[in-house]
Formats: sequence, C-alpha cells, structure tokens
Amino acid sequence: MKRWILASAAMAVCAPAQAQDLAAEVATDMPMLMDLYRDLHANPELSFQEHQTAAKLAARMKALGFEVTEGVGQTGVVSVMRNGDGPTVMIRADMDALPVIEQTGLPYASKVRAVSSAGVETGVMHACGHDTHMAGFIGAARRLVANKGAWSGTLVMILQPAEEIGSGARAMIEDGLFTRFPKPDYALAFHDAAAPAPAGMIGATPGYALANVDSVDVTVKGIGGHGAQPHTTKDPIVLASAIVMKLQTLVSRETSPIDPAVVTVGSFHAGAKHNIISDKAELQLTVRSYSDETRKALLDGIGRIAKGEAMASGVPEDLMPVVTVKDEFTPSTYNDPELTQKLIGQFKQRFGENRVAVMPPTTGGEDFGRYRREDPENIESVIFWVSGTPQALLDKVAAGEATMPSLHSPFWAPDAEKVIATAAEALSAAAIDLMPASGG
Repeated sequence: MKRWILASAAMAVCAPAQAQDLAAEVATDMPMLMDLYRDLHANPELSFQEHQTAAKLAARMKALGFEVTEGVGQTGVVSVMRNGDGPTVMIRADMDALPVIEQTGLPYASKVRAVSSAGVETGVMHACGHDTHMAGFIGAARRLVANKGAWSGTLVMILQPAEEIGSGARAMIEDGLFTRFPKPDYALAFHDAAAPAPAGMIGATPGYALANVDSVDVTVKGIGGHGAQPHTTKDPIVLASAIVMKLQTLVSRETSPIDPAVVTVGSFHAGAKHNIISDKAELQLTVRSYSDETRKALLDGIGRIAKGEAMASGVPEDLMPVVTVKDEFTPSTYNDPELTQKLIGQFKQRFGENRVAVMPPTTGGEDFGRYRREDPENIESVIFWVSGTPQALLDKVAAGEATMPSLHSPFWAPDAEKVIATAAEALSAAAIDLMPASGG
C-alpha cells in the first residue's frame, strides 16, 4: 500500500489550471486565518471547557450568514446554510486541547493553565493540532459562502467539543444533531498529521481508517499477608502478572493475523512495602480493534482470562477480579471506500498526483466515526490527513539530528500555514464536488 512520500519534490507538482481560482482565494484569506490560528493556539481550552473558543468561532460563522446554534452537546456549535436543492454535506472540526505543558518555543506558545475534569491543575496545549482544524474549517466556510453559485444543497458545519476524551460526537448526537438539524448525506473532516512527509501532503484511507479504542480497568483481588509467609496469602501480584502474560494470547492466538488488534497493559500498580503482600493489584489496559466483532471478542476475552487465572490460582469466588470497561470508548472510523477513492482522485487532480497518498489505517482513535454509525446506510463519511511536518524538521530527521515528535507531544509545532491552506481548499473543493450546482 502506498505510504507517505518522503521526497520534498512531491510538493513541487503544480495544480491544474481549474484549481487555481480556489487556491488563490484561499491564499488571500491566509493572513487572517493565521491570525486566528495563533489566537486559538495561545488560548486553548480543555474538553467541554471550550466556551471562549466556541463563542469566537460562532461569531465568525454568524458573520458569514450561517444559521448558528450554540451549546449543542454542551459547548458544540452547529452552523447551517441552505442553498437550494441538493444533498446535505456536513463538515466537522474539533475544538478541544490537551492537558500538556507546551515546550515548542513558539512566540505564541500557550501559557494557559486549567483544571481538568479529574480535578488536576495542568498546562493546556493544542498538541493535537485542533487549532489548525478550526482555522481550516473557517477557511473552508469562507470559500463556500463566497462560491455559493458553484454548489446547491445544504451545508452543515459543526464545531465539536471533547474529541480528546471521545465524548464530544456522542454529546452532540444525543443533543439532537441529526434531529434538530439537517442529517447529512456526506460527512467530511480532516486531521493534521505528524508524518514523514512534507507539510501539505494529503493522505486518505479507504475502509477502516482509525480504531475502536477501549480503556479497561482490571482490579485483581487477593489475600494479603507477610512477605516471609507467602503460603498464607493469595498473592495478587503473581496473579496479575499471569493475567498480563495470558492477555497477550488474545492477539497472538485468538485473533486472525490479518485482523489488527492491540491489547496493551499500560499500568500495573500493587503493594506499598518490600515485605508486605498486598491484597490488591490494579491494571489499566488500552484495547484497539476495527470491527465490532473483534472488539467484543477482545473485551470478552479479558474478562474470561482474568477470571480463569484467578480460579487457577485458587482465589475464592467472592474475590474474583473485577473488569471495568470505561465509558471513554471511541468507535472505529470507517471511510466509505467509493467516496474515499472519489475524493482521492479529485484531490490528485487539484493538488497534483504526488501530493496525495493512499494511507494504511492507524490504531489511533477519533470519535468522528460516530456520525456515520448513526445511519451507515445513508451517511457516507471520510476523514483525511494533512501532513504538518515542517521541511526543516524532515531534513534534521533525515540527517539523524532529530526525532519526529508525535501528535500529543509538547514539542509538536506543525507548519500551520500549509496545513490550513491545504485543508481549507480541500474541504471546500470536496463539498462543492459533492453538491454541484445544476449544470455544473
């Protein structure tokens, strides 16, 4: 499968003539969009705390002539523009930032501190690039309003809260996103990428693009006692260790090798002193899959293994492990293959053959997938990637002088101008292609 193209020459391919007008229009917006980006970057807000972010973006959408509803799904914003007969296209951007202390050294770096939902004071940073998403979203809105003669249909543009905790899409849906507002025929979004490719390259994945993400807690109970007399105890650390090792077989021996799955134990806590056998051990797992069937098999398997190992260790029935699947579930994101291939072809015509790649799926999570899941027979959706990696960083990585920071890193500083310009043009062009004016 084709992957990100590393050569910077990939950016040199010229777009066809018919793309130049829209590209030129986006270029005229860039000074304003970059000012917006820097403001958003310097003033990030955590999940479900995006009050100021939502207000300033809602004001811009109202000024463009959209029917704007605020407070959808707590802090979400829905903007609707009806422009004649035709399909309904929804474009989404996410607004929330992460509890990360920024270390980019940018002149507009965030110095914001806030209290998270867990009650912990923390630094706040747009370490996942949602600030570029919002600026690109506004850029696309401006171009679509300016080019209303080129499309016919209904445009629904949503600003979603709380993507980082996997709750924002669900909150908007439960608050009537598809009953109070026009339900889309097509749903579009993009995400910046910390990719080994020049900033401004586009990648898309037909089919499963991002994974189901589950967080699972396993509380392993035992009978504590003196470390010098282990025979009088039921050691939860030994039992939990056996559970950790057996969990590896869920992927290696119970899941098809061509069906990607991940079961990672990210945390193991037990005990407090050298010579005391604790009465409890606690495991925290992240579980990744694509299909709902595989997800169920993995989650069921975790419960079965935990109980089975406890029984094998002679733990009493009333002390069986407790497995808790957290409510922070993020469903897999499925890009409709035909629509994805159509957009890839259109992007290649617009941006150039070597600036667009078909990407392999990732086991990262994104709650954008919830929108299609609400009505998979009638809603087609695509999320695509736009590389944000600055050329200077690519050169240093190639020379062995630097490593590539990932999304969520305190050092992630994308080439925002190229991300925003590319995304604004791609989103607006895709929407126009999906609802062309009659005779267009």
